Amino acid sequence: MKKAIIVLSGGLDSCVAASYAKNEGYKLHTLFFDYGQKALEQEKIAAKEISEFLDAKFDIITLEWMKNLKSGLISGNIPKVKFSDLDDKEKSAQSASLVWVPARNLVFCSIATGIAESENADAIFTGFDKEEAATFPDNSNDFVKNFNNLLNFAVLQKKKPYLIAPLIALNKTEIVKLGEKIKAPMHVSWSCYKSDSNNVHCGECESCLRRKRAFKMANVKDMTKYLI
Repeated sequence: MKKAIIVLSGGLDSCVAASYAKNEGYKLHTLFFDYGQKALEQEKIAAKEISEFLDAKFDIITLEWMKNLKSGLISGNIPKVKFSDLDDKEKSAQSASLVWVPARNLVFCSIATGIAESENADAIFTGFDKEEAATFPDNSNDFVKNFNNLLNFAVLQKKKPYLIAPLIALNKTEIVKLGEKIKAPMHVSWSCYKSDSNNVHCGECESCLRRKRAFKMANVKDMTKYLI
């Protein structure tokens, strides 16, 4: 059986990407990264439940040094946004800069590559998508292409575990539709940038708003609870 290493945040996109890999016949080994994010506990619970649902091996990788990086996701300085801001390039870019974690996806994918080579896995899957690539360059198709080119020099074995981003051409609405089609456990995913002991999304951060809009546009019921 083919094997895939999954970079799993516990969010909507990585949940659907992991489910897609499972649907394609891969045996999954999911990796959840603890880098000091404020929503750590909720994300970790979501990632574990997604992994259990998909019958995947689940590992937590703690990156202590990343906890000192400057990012709203770590400090908790999360900007509030409006639905009208989501498609405003300037406002989206400003919001993205506040929650940007320096080199995060490069670090995660590099670690996943090392594990993939060690375990002789066939692929590495991520939840990169078209909508977030508009403001986060490390979610883009160019990132995937260039990272895979780098693997020609970074991986010794002949069969290289290339990075696959099955959602790269999809927006959030299309991701929800795909998730519904392949029966991804979207109901346990955690999208909010903030932490809540009662497992309720804040409903006002950019990630919450994009999730709300996506489920509404896809005409799929979102089982997630929102504070607002």
